[in-house]
Amino acid sequence: MYEIKLESRRFLLPTVVVTSLLLLAKLSILRFFYFGEITASGLLKDTVSLLVIMSLLEIALPRKAKSTVFWAFNVVFSLILFAATLYQIHFNSVPTYTAFGELGQVPQIQSSIRPLIKPLHFLFFGDFVIAAIIGGIRFSGRRRDFHIQTSGIAFGSSRVIGYRWKVATAFILVLCIGFSMLFIHNGEAIDNELVKAENLGFLNFQVATAIKNKRENDLIANGNMQLTIAQVNSLQSTYPYQEDSSRAANPAYFGSAKNMNLIIVQMEAFQNFPIHLKFEQQEITPVLNSLAKESYYFPFFYQQIGQGNTSDAEFLSNTSIYPTGKVAMSTGFGNRQLPSLPRLLHEHEYQSATFHINDVQFWSRDLLYPGLAFDHYYDKPFYNNDFFNDFGASDEEMYRVGIEKLVETSSNGKPIYAQFVTTSSHAPFVIPEDRRRLNVPADMKGTQLGNYLEAINYTDYALGQFIEQLKEKGLWDNTMLVVYGDHSGVNPKETDGKEITSRLGIPYDNLVSRFNIPLFIHVPGQGEGKVVERIGGQIDILPTVANLMGISLKEQQFTAFGRDLLNTDNNVIGMRYYLPTGSFFNNDVLFVPGEGFDDGTAISLKTLQPVQVQSSYRKDYDYIMSLMKLSDEYVQLLPKR
Repeated sequence: MYEIKLESRRFLLPTVVVTSLLLLAKLSILRFFYFGEITASGLLKDTVSLLVIMSLLEIALPRKAKSTVFWAFNVVFSLILFAATLYQIHFNSVPTYTAFGELGQVPQIQSSIRPLIKPLHFLFFGDFVIAAIIGGIRFSGRRRDFHIQTSGIAFGSSRVIGYRWKVATAFILVLCIGFSMLFIHNGEAIDNELVKAENLGFLNFQVATAIKNKRENDLIANGNMQLTIAQVNSLQSTYPYQEDSSRAANPAYFGSAKNMNLIIVQMEAFQNFPIHLKFEQQEITPVLNSLAKESYYFPFFYQQIGQGNTSDAEFLSNTSIYPTGKVAMSTGFGNRQLPSLPRLLHEHEYQSATFHINDVQFWSRDLLYPGLAFDHYYDKPFYNNDFFNDFGASDEEMYRVGIEKLVETSSNGKPIYAQFVTTSSHAPFVIPEDRRRLNVPADMKGTQLGNYLEAINYTDYALGQFIEQLKEKGLWDNTMLVVYGDHSGVNPKETDGKEITSRLGIPYDNLVSRFNIPLFIHVPGQGEGKVVERIGGQIDILPTVANLMGISLKEQQFTAFGRDLLNTDNNVIGMRYYLPTGSFFNNDVLFVPGEGFDDGTAISLKTLQPVQVQSSYRKDYDYIMSLMKLSDEYVQLLPKR
């Protein structure tokens, strides 16, 4: 019981009531952080869902345990809301219960998360501070005209709670369950996770997600792989990817890199806007600018990652399967026998290896790499730690080891597929002073944008050193090099697009430009470079690479959810993390749904300006929703190893 004594009056409040009020206040704070307002409707839904939990605890717990349990629940609940706030700032998505399973990754990326924390976020712990102050006052013996007296530390249990209280609590429980299920039912048609969470409330959203996942898993459990593949092929045949059907039988550039080594470099947090950009009379990416002159360069290329971020980008580029958005693909599906680029190349006697300077258990890569069928992986123990950043070794050190292993592996005469995952441009983008090569104005030093440009410039430099080593070792002239960004770097919550436009003199949109990453494909002997303005995403990397290497996915009966960008006229790609489910890029726009298609918005990829949503976009919306659903069925039906 809480006992509040003011003058000569005493008010007794059950612990469950006071705890519920505290937690409701915290849910309201979360709602304000997420949506910028607290509405009566939102407050009602948060109250109802919270009372379900609190009523259950009140009924189930023995009287003596309530003080401890309610106190502990308040602590855990506050930590969850705090984490959920930071998650939304970073991912622009509402975390589900599955996302909290990845909290073990936080220590590895704490330097990226730390800048996101603001003083206001600690409001979730305000009651603990007040309790500590009151406890300190009481302990010191100082008294005031009023005091709060509690059993224990503000969490006692009433000795007079009886039958009537239990019945009333049970009635509230049943009533609130009914209302919660009604709210969840009414929100089933909403695909946009942010809109759904705003309509249902944070707790009801978690229940709605669990119900949806259960239904989908039950359907998939009774599914048939061959039927799903047939549905994928049938659906893809309805989309006008090619205006000239004869190109399917005779694709351009087929086999132009046949039997060559393949190296894919995935660059950390590397956006497209620094490419060909001059800043203070300096090229930010001189190596990539030069590479573009003799490569295929795709300026309208976009990220499609899910919860796994960098590891999801590895999954995408090696499988051409959409991340489910419900779990990091390495964690959720690393134990499957994944159809992949290494498996395709094994049939042509390629040796495969992947290089990453972190521990292989980070993001469960110890599951993912065998699932993708890489022959070898080279993780933390293989590198000398030059303490470049919190991850440890620098890109230069990774490439040094990489060159050694490539030379050693190539000695048997078999072709090589090597993947390199860079980390030197990881948030918060602070690199050692002696490695900085870009002169940033004094007023930009230490800012996110200034740090980002320095980190991107170093990543570009290290790649240049790697290319020079490939040339020195005689590998360059027989190696196809693919370079792409894994995901966005600049967070608009820290650096708004208007600031980038003002400082760099370029158009920049917080959505389109943020998710725009570069893709370069260099084929020896290509000669002049080619700018391919076809829109694409990470799901298109495998089909494009396979075509250049002379591998027919159709003949291999390989199910790919992406397209060969060198033989595609019209394309559409889906995205459902960082942006809500139903978002897509087509030849013209980025479309973002509201509750559904009808209240969605569109932004031109060329002008970066809002445009009117056209009725023709509905076909793309319906298509991409169906394709991603089939992709989820497909990956879940894959056999476990």
